[in-house]
Amino acid sequence: MSSYALPAAASPVPLGDKRVYLMANGDLRLSANQNCWAAQRAMELEISQALNALGWAVERAHPYKESEKHGFIGSQKEGQEVFRTLDPDAPLIVAEAVWQYSHHILHGLLTHRGPILTLANWSGTWPGLVGMLNLNGSLTKAGVRYSTLWADDFGAPEFREQLATWLETGKLQHATDHVHAFAPSMAPQAERELGEALAAQLRREKAIMGVFDEGCMGMFNAIIPDHLLNPTGVFKERLSQSALYYESTQVSDEEADAVRQWMVQQGAKFETGPTHETDLTDEQLRQQCKMYVAAVRIADDFGCDCIGIQYQQGLKDLMPASDLVEGTLNNTARPPVKSRDGSRVLYDGEPIPHFNEVDECAGLDGLMTYRLHKAMGQPVENTLHDLRWGDADRSGTTDDFVWVFEISGSVPPEHLIGGWAGVTSVRQPAMYFPNGGGTIKGVSKPGELVWSRVFVEDGRLKMDIGRAKAISLPIEETERRWRETTPQWPIQHAVTYGVSRDQMMARHKSNHIQVAYANSAEEADKAALAKAAMAAAMGMEVALCGARKSGAPWQAADEGGVTGAYEGVE
Repeated sequence: MSSYALPAAASPVPLGDKRVYLMANGDLRLSANQNCWAAQRAMELEISQALNALGWAVERAHPYKESEKHGFIGSQKEGQEVFRTLDPDAPLIVAEAVWQYSHHILHGLLTHRGPILTLANWSGTWPGLVGMLNLNGSLTKAGVRYSTLWADDFGAPEFREQLATWLETGKLQHATDHVHAFAPSMAPQAERELGEALAAQLRREKAIMGVFDEGCMGMFNAIIPDHLLNPTGVFKERLSQSALYYESTQVSDEEADAVRQWMVQQGAKFETGPTHETDLTDEQLRQQCKMYVAAVRIADDFGCDCIGIQYQQGLKDLMPASDLVEGTLNNTARPPVKSRDGSRVLYDGEPIPHFNEVDECAGLDGLMTYRLHKAMGQPVENTLHDLRWGDADRSGTTDDFVWVFEISGSVPPEHLIGGWAGVTSVRQPAMYFPNGGGTIKGVSKPGELVWSRVFVEDGRLKMDIGRAKAISLPIEETERRWRETTPQWPIQHAVTYGVSRDQMMARHKSNHIQVAYANSAEEADKAALAKAAMAAAMGMEVALCGARKSGAPWQAADEGGVTGAYEGVE
């Protein structure tokens, strides 16, 4: 017998038959958890009713916290404490009506042996769908087995049938027959050679991704391990947001005011008021303009080809939101920024691809898209959006299902109807942004899109690529969709080709989706195929999702492409 004093081991009580845990992961910010609790509680009651109707009892995995006025897991520490008490072999539902920080519970899900179901209600009011997709992408990257489910109505027979399948078998599968493995033969010769040349150039000449404080928002899925990223030719420069804050303090009021004046001259509008707590103030805008100048200078200092500012958990107590900064960086037409000595205009005539919330998967995608579209003569501005929600069009404009793509920051004004003149900057919601700051609010212009997502699965980089279009809807329908989501943020009405709502939810491994415009449907198809060829040549496993605009499937291409049709790439 050992003479050492062994630590006491936790001995969770078995949950028992026909019983399932229900878990609610939440935000780090108390204000968000408190504001969102009512919606979460209402959803949990509906889920409990559905489970009871199937003969199952619900055991909430953690209690309501009277002192904090909500029932969410609000930190990684709390999540660890919760999992120590749970039966590791019991079925577990993670139910999300809100944004959640995956790292609060990822550690426990990694070692949970029982079946796991991620579940969200189909609502845009609080971003539960976004939170669930983030958790799904994180679990996929971590190699954790899970099932996922979403529903408009938890009383619907179809939902209850799917839930019963998971309860009985521990598994639930959705149709993903819209996903087609990419092979180089599917791209015409010219696009294939361009993509491969750009990949070779990136590996040879290399690029720097500036990362301001990695790991924002609990997005484990948004971190690309260096050993997967570096073989593509991209290397991280890990930067501190304290340096960004300091550099912002070194920018003069005159420089900052010149940035805002440039935006006003382009037609941007700012809805300002006098009260810091509730209004967008002139001082908040001045601080944002200082951050913009600082970000460009730091990017130049370190030779960054793209940058990502995580903002919310690092700078929210010090500065206004970074969103106006992020979208401006992503635009070719943007206020000029000179070097500190005034001798150079930095990145003159170019955007600086920026990835919101330091989503490195979006950063790699954005850098690829910029270089590819530049070589092809296509619009280079690109951005991530939240895959926020979607609904049937109630105006009767289209019979198609219309997604709401929406993000707090990073959308370039060039994507909006009217460009800079289509920008209305309003104060960020105080629940998430205590120091305010202006957004880039507007409606995305109609046009042909290429959408994509880089993600990590099975220990390797992968990329999904598809086609879509942004459409115009009447202002009444746009306003309805804004009211259902976040009216302060830019919105894109998107229709995906050959990918249904449920197919997208079943396959997509992130809360974010990358979008870029092309000049025509034919050119968008070519850009999608060239990007696929580039990603494959960079070592990614690539899938083409859905179809072209014509409805034609992705298949082996006619080899009639003209070699050398694209110039400027060695």
